Amino acid sequence: MADWEINRPLGQCSGSGKKIESGEDYYGALVETEQGLQRRDFSGEYWEREKPPVFCFWKTKLAVPNEKRQLFVSDDMLMAFFERLANETEAEKVSFRFVLALVLMRKRRLKYDSTKTDADREIWCLRVAGDRDLVEVVNPHLDEDQIETLTSQIGQILQADL
Repeated sequence: MADWEINRPLGQCSGSGKKIESGEDYYGALVETEQGLQRRDFSGEYWEREKPPVFCFWKTKLAVPNEKRQLFVSDDMLMAFFERLANETEAEKVSFRFVLALVLMRKRRLKYDSTKTDADREIWCLRVAGDRDLVEVVNPHLDEDQIETLTSQIGQILQADL
C-alpha cells in the first residue's frame, strides 16, 4: 500500500504561491500525481481563474489561529468521494474507498447486505441508507493497522474527525 503525501493547510496557494489569509475561503483538493493522491490547496481567486485539474475538491476557510475548528466535511461529501472512487482499480484508491465505506457504515449511511466472490476478490454488497440499490466495495483485506493509518490519513486530508 502506497503512502500518501498528507499535509495540513499551509496558508499558501499551490497554484500561484499567494498567501491564503486566516478566515479566507480556499479550495482543498486531492490531486493525482506520480506518487499517488496528494492534498493541495488553492486560493479562491486562482481556483476561479485556472480551474486546476483535480481528483476531487471541497471549499472551506483557512482556520483562524486559536479559534475552535469547525468540521466541514458532511456525510454527503464523504458519499460523493465514495461514489467518485467506484470504478477505480488502483490499490491505493480501492483501499481509500474501502475505508470510506467503513466510515460511512459507522455513520449509518451504508449498511452491509452480503458478500460475494468474483475472480478471487471479496466484494461487499452495501445498501445506501434510504435506497434500494446496492453498491459494491472490494475488500482489500487491510489489517487493523492499515485501516487505522488510512482512516487517520483520510481525516487529515479532509480535516475531519473520522
